[in-house]
Amino acid sequence: MHELSVAYHLVQTASEAARRAGAARVTCLRVRIGVLSCVHPDALEFCYELAAQGTPVEGARLVIEEVPVEVYCPRCRRQLPLKTIQKFCCPQCGRPTADVRRGKELELASIEIPSSHQHEDAPAKDVQGPPLEPPQEQPSQADSFPLASDSQESV
Repeated sequence: MHELSVAYHLVQTASEAARRAGAARVTCLRVRIGVLSCVHPDALEFCYELAAQGTPVEGARLVIEEVPVEVYCPRCRRQLPLKTIQKFCCPQCGRPTADVRRGKELELASIEIPSSHQHEDAPAKDVQGPPLEPPQEQPSQADSFPLASDSQESV
């Protein structure tokens, strides 16, 4: 579950931003997660709670925006959302395309921290967060290990 390492990175980045801004705590993190990012929002929410314990981020809301997959079709000359990630074809003309324009994002879009002169209940200000590194794609098991049926062994 790499979502735990993503959650720790979010907490670390937000804690550092709060420290630089002179804030004791963070009130909200806004994250953009593409459908193809290999990060599952539910798992990230669960891991976020664990990672935030004992930090300035503890108790802060995690707002996740899921970014749909959009591809560019050279025939139609348009960027369009895919109907399904099972078929990378232009939804308008049906031509196959691998030109993914959206849907791989993994970004910490913003961090909200209370202003130094605000009450706890007052709206917080946004601090722009950096994009996160997307998780490295892992080779499939077939790419990593020979299958038992592929090996020839004489008895």
